[in-house]
Amino acid sequence: MVGGSPMQAVLTAPGIKDKKILPFNRDVTSLKHNHAAAVTSLIRDIIVSGAGDAAPPPRSAFHVFDLARIVDLYRSWRRAMPRVRPYYAVKCNPDATLLTALAALGAGFDCASAAEIESVLAIGVDPEHDVVYANPCKPDHHLEFAAAAGVDLTTFDSADEIPKIKRLHPRCRLLLRIKAPCSGGDDVKVDLGLKYGANADEVVPLLLAARREGVHVAGVSFHVGSGASNADVYRGAVEAARKAFDAAAALGMAPMSVLDVGGGFVAGGKTFDDAADVINESLDCYFGDLLSNIEVIGEPGRYFAETAFTLATRVIGKRVRGELREYWIDDGLYGSLNCVIMDHYVPRPRPLLLVAGEVAATTHVSTVFGPTCDSLDTVVTGYQLPEMSVGDWLVFDDMGAYTTAAGSKFNGFDTSAIKIYLAYST
Repeated sequence: MVGGSPMQAVLTAPGIKDKKILPFNRDVTSLKHNHAAAVTSLIRDIIVSGAGDAAPPPRSAFHVFDLARIVDLYRSWRRAMPRVRPYYAVKCNPDATLLTALAALGAGFDCASAAEIESVLAIGVDPEHDVVYANPCKPDHHLEFAAAAGVDLTTFDSADEIPKIKRLHPRCRLLLRIKAPCSGGDDVKVDLGLKYGANADEVVPLLLAARREGVHVAGVSFHVGSGASNADVYRGAVEAARKAFDAAAALGMAPMSVLDVGGGFVAGGKTFDDAADVINESLDCYFGDLLSNIEVIGEPGRYFAETAFTLATRVIGKRVRGELREYWIDDGLYGSLNCVIMDHYVPRPRPLLLVAGEVAATTHVSTVFGPTCDSLDTVVTGYQLPEMSVGDWLVFDDMGAYTTAAGSKFNGFDTSAIKIYLAYST
């Protein structure tokens, strides 16, 4: 990290320092330190007067990205888990400004493809020390790209991956991805253990296979699942990782030096604090004798991205059927709001009332549709909203994780065309 403070390091980072950034005060309402209220006020200002430059006010959906939120979250992570360096999971949101901000703060990066590796190298990230190629099953040409780029740390969880790595990237160091015990079910939003991770009885055979091929297993990784709500899953996973370390030592393999505790972290509140406490306790319990000789990393994605982005969408159509109100907005399930399908996001749109403090006395049962011609493109049904008109705005909070990253161009509505306004709160 460079600069006199973390915020200054971000604002002066190449690729950010020359951009238009809108400052706003978190205390603009009577609800002191209410971030959502402050962002709403900023959105209102943008719609009324633009971004303070010659550009006209927006006429279609846009995001607000609060850089200060990233700084706050990075500080919180380092305070809570000082021994665990965060490697941001690029797949969650590959926005270049977000990547640049995290790099300026000192984060590493978890990349799962050649394109993701290329995106972090483009901002000056050190391929050897700041990138883990965290995809256990890699296409040949992606692995060749990683080798040429100097990314020398990757994951694996199957015997068939080993000869491929030996053939295409022989100097690569490997992390054995193990399945986290007791993950899945209601404890996580997305159970990654259904697809990745070696079972306990597969650990020794995989270590032996790596030794036969002459490749270096540098450590162990796991992932408890995306959006974990039960912190105890980390304890069992760290214990299983230590068993894999010990198994390698018993086989006479070179000492392991990396422990990757994966992702699953949710920003703010008791959920993150509990996860950090469990990880810290587990590191002391199971790795206390090794901590001075190993590097511990994590792969947070939504932790950094989710709450830093807010989406404003415009009402482009309306239909009244008795008491039912139906609205069409200019972003939907094939765009940023694809997170409703793929990430179990529960949308709670808020009407943007252009007169500060205005409150609607009456609400109606409402349906909100996205802009495409597919009936699946339905954002909410049976939702209470005040009477709205074409040209009004709806605001969606916490729209940074698995949103624009997975949007499409279906029906000609291009997610990548949705403007992002950079801001920072004070």
